[in-house]
Parts: sequence; structure tokens; C-alpha cells
Amino acid sequence: MKILISQPYHEENLQQLETDIALDADFDTVLYPEGYITNKVNVDKACALANKYHKMIISGYRDENRKDRALIINPHGEIILERAKTPMNDRLFTPSAADFDGNKIGYLLCVELLQGLLGLEKYAASLAYIAHPIGVGMFSDEQFDEWIAEAKKIALKYNTLILGTSHADGSYRNCGISIPIAYCIDRAGEPIFISKNDLRTRIINLETKEFEFIINE
Repeated sequence: MKILISQPYHEENLQQLETDIALDADFDTVLYPEGYITNKVNVDKACALANKYHKMIISGYRDENRKDRALIINPHGEIILERAKTPMNDRLFTPSAADFDGNKIGYLLCVELLQGLLGLEKYAASLAYIAHPIGVGMFSDEQFDEWIAEAKKIALKYNTLILGTSHADGSYRNCGISIPIAYCIDRAGEPIFISKNDLRTRIINLETKEFEFIINE
């Protein structure tokens, strides 16, 4: 099971996704940030790309009200997880896991990371990994450290890997501060990698915990 983890810039089209998914490299899933897919028309385009290249796409999209929603598209171009984002202080919305090809994939959308210690229990025994699309980078070093620490707790509680990625640009409520983040934590709560202000695309093999950098020309 190999996943391409990208930190794209915000854009109205899917140019970066098209570039990444078409790479001549060995991977079966693409992990992109929350809100990268900006509308339902682009959701349809992403489904077509998934089907064309036979790759799963895990990301998030904006609905007609500019609200963020969860999204997983399987390699046949079919949506297998779609739901609203959980409001702060609510219990994690369901579904928060999807099944494909014998694997169960957990899902947390951006700040849902802080709600993830409750809500995934019924999936815990069978999670292959948890995907965590993040909207923009962290607004402080303290937030960066807090989110990594929370990801480690979640990996340990559910005995599974968790991996996340943000956009390369943008900031929380346009505060002007953004620390791009990408990471992968193993089931023992140990980092496979933690990326801070490092925008390189990676392909990670979840079985061997090895990864490689991909340079997009």
C-alpha cells in the first residue's frame, strides 16, 4: 500500500492533482488537503482522474455554500466517503471510515483531528490507516507541536498509522502565518516523517515505512 502525499498550492483547477496522479511512479493512493477541490464540478473531474489512472483520491471539497466536506474517491472513480465537516465540540460525524479492496480507511478532516480520540472506536480493530487532509498550514509552532502530539495519541489509541497534509499556501482566517505540514505516524506513535516548511512530495510505503521524494518538474 503506497500513498503519494502532496502539499499543493490552492488553485481553481486540478492541475497539480493531474500532474501528481499521472506520475510514472508506484503508488495506489493520492492524499491531498482539505478544500483543494473547490466545487462539485471539480469533484466530477477528480472522479474521472481517479478512474483514468486507477488511483484512489483522498481529499476534501467545498460545496456550493463554501463549506468543507469530506471526500474519498476509489480507483474506479466512485465516491466511497462523503459527508459534512464536524463542528467544533461535536462528536465526530459518521461515516469516518470507508472500505475498499479489503481495507478500512479512517478519515479526519482538518481540525477533526482534535475530535479523533472519540468516534473511530467501532472501526479500531480493522483500520489500515487514518487519512487526515488539512486545509492550511499551522499558525504557530505551538499549534504544529500540538497537532503532531494529537496525531501520535490517535495512532496509539487505534493501533494504526495516521498521515496528513496541508496546502503549501494560505493561512488560518487569513492571519498571514502559515507553516505547511505533512506527516506520517506509525501505529506505535513514532514518526515515519514529520514535514515542517518542506513542500516536497513524498510516496510512502505503509508496509515497509520507507518513503521517497518526488520532484515535480
